[in-house]
Amino acid sequence: MSYLCKKMTCDRIILGIDPGTIVMGYGIIRIIGNKPKVDALGVLQLNKYDDHYLRLGKIFESVTGLIDEYQPCELAIEAPFFGKNVQSMLKLGRAQGVAISAALSRNIPIFEYAPLKIKMSITGNGNASKEQVAGMLQRLFRIPSERMLPQMDATDGLAAAVCHFFQTNNPVAEKKYTGWKDYINKNPGRKKTNG
Repeated sequence: MSYLCKKMTCDRIILGIDPGTIVMGYGIIRIIGNKPKVDALGVLQLNKYDDHYLRLGKIFESVTGLIDEYQPCELAIEAPFFGKNVQSMLKLGRAQGVAISAALSRNIPIFEYAPLKIKMSITGNGNASKEQVAGMLQRLFRIPSERMLPQMDATDGLAAAVCHFFQTNNPVAEKKYTGWKDYINKNPGRKKTNG
């Protein structure tokens, strides 16, 4: 079954994921008109499972469960950052791959964003802390404090969804030109003639 949105028949729904093998964060936003609202915010706690492969299976089950429940049109996922611990990076990459596979199994398009891009999109600062990102999202969506989770992974997942909304919400893509000649060739009606 495919949950690809038909723009005329449903709201646009974006599932954002912050992948992890201990805690996976997620946020789901629904775009009504041109305004996003939070549908869900949460975490998947995986530390109770000792087996790494069992954790990956739980990630797959949880992401497909979220897709089946909320029927998102798109998945926005945080790209792994480069760290010094190779084993941690490998596990994180696997977690991301399993979440992507779950979306692909439901024919959902995937969009990947670097952590710096997500932070920049939400706060205007690519070096913002998790707390700053969470605070900005709380203000943006007027989320009551009691609904905010202590794990920042949830707001990181929400941030991925919001970043994707901001990146794709511009109806007219900015044209890029390599020079005046390229500009004239791409905009023949803008050329002024003498006489």
